[in-house]
Amino acid sequence: MPTLQDVAREAGVSSATVSRVLNDSGKVNVATRRRVEEVIRRLGYHPSRVARRLRVQRGRSHILGLMIPDLQNPFFSDVARGVEDYAYNHEYAVILCSSDEDIDKQTFYLNTLYAESVDGIILPPIPGEHGRLAWLAQEQRLPIVCLDRHLPALTLDTVVVDNHRGAFEAVELLIRLGHRRIAIITGLPALSTSQERLEGYLEALSKHNVPVLPHLIRRGDSRYESGRLEAGHLLDEPVPPTALFVGNNLMTLGALEAIHSRGIRVPEQLSIIGFDDMLWAASLNPPLTTVRQPGYEIGRQAAELLLQRIAEPSRPPTVVVCQPELVLRASCGPAPLNP
Repeated sequence: MPTLQDVAREAGVSSATVSRVLNDSGKVNVATRRRVEEVIRRLGYHPSRVARRLRVQRGRSHILGLMIPDLQNPFFSDVARGVEDYAYNHEYAVILCSSDEDIDKQTFYLNTLYAESVDGIILPPIPGEHGRLAWLAQEQRLPIVCLDRHLPALTLDTVVVDNHRGAFEAVELLIRLGHRRIAIITGLPALSTSQERLEGYLEALSKHNVPVLPHLIRRGDSRYESGRLEAGHLLDEPVPPTALFVGNNLMTLGALEAIHSRGIRVPEQLSIIGFDDMLWAASLNPPLTTVRQPGYEIGRQAAELLLQRIAEPSRPPTVVVCQPELVLRASCGPAPLNP
């Protein structure tokens, strides 16, 4: 492995001059800088991690941390792509972590990212735990951007979608199709996204004078198996719903398994709408009506806000609200005449 001294010797300059070129600090004339950069490329020199940390004390690492709840969730894959593309285009690298909605795991990765001297962190915060985030943001002045979820306990830059509107429009569509027994499967109850989607569901029922039936409100955990189990409970009711609104993509897949295993025809016997529009939604039989979230744009906006915060630490916090889109396909139909 070539060393900094090797670069200096090959370029005919001092080690201090090589360091100034690497750190973009101090004055180095153009010809010398180009000669040093050419030698760095030719030798394939990479600074050591220890040396990098020492430099970070005087500048930036150009590394961002991104923590997502579930690597298997396609929505967060879209978010990660938006973050990574924007970061890369602005000469930042991204370290990706998964919290699995586990507070201890979130804390572990926050500590790791801080130890790695990242310039900032993007994450959907886990409800009920903000002590470490507060320490990082307020005491250590580390730029942090929340995405997908609000964190009322802290005033931070945030990028979310209008979950209330998305759920309201989905349920209102079902009501306009004549449905009155409309069930919902929500995600983890403590998440702001789950709460907002439930509120949108309830407001649509209230606006159209459709009675709220508590047994048609089921609470899942935002994962596939809970969608399958909760949909099964709803479909096995003595008088099952004629329509189902599901709070995220993984639970929608689970719900579809429960529907198909019972031989229920969609949309003739049951209409279904899922929150999140994935590539597979249009390929289902019948194609699935969804509420589309702009996952890539959410990630891109979060990365943009983070870099703005790094550049302007004292600017007021910003909340960006992205708009969802109701994507009409064939999984919704008129309510059965004799359900």
